[in-house]
Amino acid sequence: MPNRLDHEDSPYLQQHANNPVDWYPWCDEAFEKAKRENKPIFLSIGYSSCHWCHVMEHEVFENEKIADYLNRHFVSIKVDREERPDIDKHFQAVHQLLNQRPGGWPASIFLTPDLKPFFAGTYIPPERKYNMMGFLELITVIHEKWSEAPESIVKNADEIQRYLEPKEGPIKATKLDLSLIDRTIEQANDSFDPVWGGFSKAPKFPHTSTIDLLFDLHRLSGKNEPLEMATHTLKNMAKGGIYDLVDGGFCRYSTDDMWLVPHFEKMTYDNGLLCESYLRAYQTTKDPFYLNMAEDIIDFMKEKMMENSLFYSASDADTEGEEGKYFIYTYDEIVHALRENGFDEPEAMAICKALSITPQGNFEGKNIIRNERLADYPWWPKVRRILRILRAPRTYPFIDKKVITSWNAMMIKSLFIAADIDDRHLGDAIGSMNALLELMQKGDTLYHSVLIHKTPTIEAFLEDYAYLCDALLQAYHTTLDETWLLKAQKLAEHAVDRFYENGEWYFSRNEFPTVADISDTSYPSSAAVMTKVLLTLGSLLEPRYREIAFKTMEYNSIKIVKYPLWHATFVTAALRYIKEDIVVKSLPNRLMDAKTALQDISYPYILLKPEIEPDYMVCNQHSCFANCKSMEELKEALKRF
Repeated sequence: MPNRLDHEDSPYLQQHANNPVDWYPWCDEAFEKAKRENKPIFLSIGYSSCHWCHVMEHEVFENEKIADYLNRHFVSIKVDREERPDIDKHFQAVHQLLNQRPGGWPASIFLTPDLKPFFAGTYIPPERKYNMMGFLELITVIHEKWSEAPESIVKNADEIQRYLEPKEGPIKATKLDLSLIDRTIEQANDSFDPVWGGFSKAPKFPHTSTIDLLFDLHRLSGKNEPLEMATHTLKNMAKGGIYDLVDGGFCRYSTDDMWLVPHFEKMTYDNGLLCESYLRAYQTTKDPFYLNMAEDIIDFMKEKMMENSLFYSASDADTEGEEGKYFIYTYDEIVHALRENGFDEPEAMAICKALSITPQGNFEGKNIIRNERLADYPWWPKVRRILRILRAPRTYPFIDKKVITSWNAMMIKSLFIAADIDDRHLGDAIGSMNALLELMQKGDTLYHSVLIHKTPTIEAFLEDYAYLCDALLQAYHTTLDETWLLKAQKLAEHAVDRFYENGEWYFSRNEFPTVADISDTSYPSSAAVMTKVLLTLGSLLEPRYREIAFKTMEYNSIKIVKYPLWHATFVTAALRYIKEDIVVKSLPNRLMDAKTALQDISYPYILLKPEIEPDYMVCNQHSCFANCKSMEELKEALKRF
């Protein structure tokens, strides 16, 4: 018999609707039951495409004995972290505090009936292993302790709560200056993997904000080292593994150093951000390899992850309970398929060698397709079709059909950047932006997420405002339609009113007021993205937006300067503030003519503003310093600057 999650829209909660655990969603009914019956709360947070969430569900939450004990002695609550990132951020901070290390998913939190945490973990096995207490053993200990001496748990929870109370921010600032350039390059070089690219050991994440910053540092400094680190990373990620050579699209991260074995979930945010990074690589190098990669991501997202011009949130790592089952191949099935499609024995063997396909396999006895040389083989289009046909009868991984405002905005921004290069993407970009605004903005209220074809109810967080404004400003840059600029300004005003206070940004101000991250984690800091938005609005519309941006950077300056690589998006904003944007003004048609030529200018912070001005007027924050009648004069003026 289904539990209460059967009435929820979230696909993640629906996945647990038939568990024997008597789950509640996050709701007053659950909190009231815990207080009325004086029972501790077990809070489990995860998301639909999370591999270890599935493992814990199967091992723990489908276990009748464990479920019975939970149901008798606890109130159990399930939260979709993609639906409620504010709750997740709060309890990830709890995990960090209690364990002195980052958390993850599934998050397993135990609370007093008045929602004060006293224990935090992630995946917990059903029985003791990996030097970890088993789940049944753990809940037995907690129940006995709560029954015999609840005051000790309450006292501990009160102490934890005091540590979680918002603290006053930094009492001093440090100077932000151009030494950030060399400091960031040095830190990037110290962390860089010269063999496989990337900026950490396994598990390896794409770190797109670092890659994008390195392109700016290359253009600002003239040094090749930042460019080489960025492009080496992008090329190694493209070889196959974290990148799906067959269907396209990137998985969330790699479990090894060489980007070969991922957890196979594909997230819209990774693909939107990586699409932007490959497009920026193309704009910087003019190497068509990077443009082809970006367009392959777009094709994947449109084919597998889009409906009514909107993008789903994620596809799963597991199929039929087995991780990666949809994606991998046996040696024999590939060799047989190649022979059936006209390749002779030597050709089939050469193809297998080129694609790292062996009898022993490279993943649990099977094969992840990988093009180690990144060669443009003439047979690849045909072989790719064969590999897709082999996948066709398989069960496609579960797709979470939530629409998340911030993640859609990341992908839509990349569509507009792609349209700057090839205008065939413009219709898709405008269509997706309009669809997102129509679905997620009701009057003056912006919403965070909703299952497609449903009505949104969860109001937006800072990340939704930040990334949507960022995409709107890219839409303005691509089209020079000031409607997009004014929409971005209106949303930014709402964000400042709702989330900003004296240099500090809040991610949410709901039941758990949560300070926004300033470091770049799974994706760039929403506070930093909003700071970049305000710099653009300050250059194009009103200088007061630059003042808010400066106060934000000043408030966080000590951390930005000390650890620039962890705060790459804030470093980008700081360098923009120091160096200043250049605004080129002219008639709209002349600005459109200038856009392609301006991509060749090494200076990365150039904005365009349509005005009734037949010449090209070139301005910074304090004055207009050049009036150019031709494109050649404009390029010369910018090079002199």
